[in-house]
Amino acid sequence: MTTTPSPVQGLHHVTVIASHPQHNIDFYSVTLGQRLVKVTVNFDDPGTYHFYYGDEVGTPGTIMTHFPWPHAKRGTRGNGEVVATAYRMPERSAPYWQARLEDAGFTVQHATRFGAATLTVEDPDGTLVDLIADQDVQAPHPWPNGPVPTEHMLGGFHSVTAWVDDVRSIRALLVGQLGFTEVGHEPDAAAGGTRYRFRGAGAQVGLYVDAVERPGQSAGRSGAGTIHHVALRTRDDAEQAAYMAQLRAAGYAATPVQDRQYFHSIYFRDASGVLFEIATDAPGFPDDEPVEQLGGTLKLPAWFESKRHLIERHVPRIVNREYHTEIGGAQ
Repeated sequence: MTTTPSPVQGLHHVTVIASHPQHNIDFYSVTLGQRLVKVTVNFDDPGTYHFYYGDEVGTPGTIMTHFPWPHAKRGTRGNGEVVATAYRMPERSAPYWQARLEDAGFTVQHATRFGAATLTVEDPDGTLVDLIADQDVQAPHPWPNGPVPTEHMLGGFHSVTAWVDDVRSIRALLVGQLGFTEVGHEPDAAAGGTRYRFRGAGAQVGLYVDAVERPGQSAGRSGAGTIHHVALRTRDDAEQAAYMAQLRAAGYAATPVQDRQYFHSIYFRDASGVLFEIATDAPGFPDDEPVEQLGGTLKLPAWFESKRHLIERHVPRIVNREYHTEIGGAQ
């Protein structure tokens, strides 16, 4: 007998393809003030890094992950993929963030999205990052040693934006299968379409998936600066198994469970082309190192420890400016 899962809480993490590892660290940890909560390798390609940024402990709904491939060619944004990730910004902090980003050399675009002030910037690889004014903004576990003053700290994710040719399939997935609620739509002149908003069942952080319908527009091309997939949040393995059974019964080709060390994952692609993941909250990032030491050294899963020496020599040297430590051997 198949158990019907409860509605999805919202966003778990977003995974992005990047290029220069140090530029990536400097933007997300120094400029945006996110904590680098884990430095590990791509489990499917252990010669490359996998960085995780989030709040102090890497709470689901705050986690941005990156595959920094130094020689990756720049990708192209387009239909069939998630194209932007939005952080929650305190309502009065827009002037602070505009000045901070411009002082760091980035160009800031302004918009209003469902009535909320929105700043948009491209990270060093061209990935769109939005800062959306919100009320009661505080990360579940604020990072006290970050470079951003407490009153201006970003509070985890607000939403992601997917571009699609037709909104019907993603609506059928989010509302019909995963328990999201459709909360509204409005024109999006910048994207050239109509923006639809869907809300997860959780509270506080990472609640929204936006889909901008852009009929007839070109599809995206994977590469540096593009978002590989978005992960939605589930509480535990049992609930994830129920989602997997339900999705497969509905015709989605959900993968078997993958062990990602800090969470367990299944993947599937919506008919719109967007790649989704459903990830468990547990075991979490403090599973293999104390909270006060998160991100300070290269962590490897047990099955790669015998190759640590080779991996450390192969991955590029990076500087963790939070700990003033260096990782990796190649220049």
